[in-house]
Amino acid sequence: MKYILAFLLFFPFAGIAQNKLSISVEGVKNSNGRINVALYNHSEGFLKFDKVYKCDSTKAQKGTTRIDIDDLPEGEYALAIFHDENGNDELDTNWLGIPKESIGFSKARMKAFGPPSFRECAMKIRTDSEIRIVL
Repeated sequence: MKYILAFLLFFPFAGIAQNKLSISVEGVKNSNGRINVALYNHSEGFLKFDKVYKCDSTKAQKGTTRIDIDDLPEGEYALAIFHDENGNDELDTNWLGIPKESIGFSKARMKAFGPPSFRECAMKIRTDSEIRIVL
């Protein structure tokens, strides 16, 4: 009877697949600071720090830096990445708001007049996945 009860309690969670997203960040200029990754799961609030679904960072490695994000349910996501060279945990910009530190997005590039939209960056995650982003 205990086993049946345990099965019924945990069965609803059995169908929720948790996936890993492996990110290869290329074009890292130097090993100063950290590579910061922000993952968004909705277009509302895309690129807003208080609307990040998951985030992580790792020590920058000149050339290519790898970082993994675990425990992602199946869904649609967009990534924004920046190289925080000075380690101040902020994306430094000039007086016009143009980033002074290297940035990158999933499936899109900066436009002449601003960042790409969530839709332009969106990718579907259904299984463990890998993505390559060039800063």
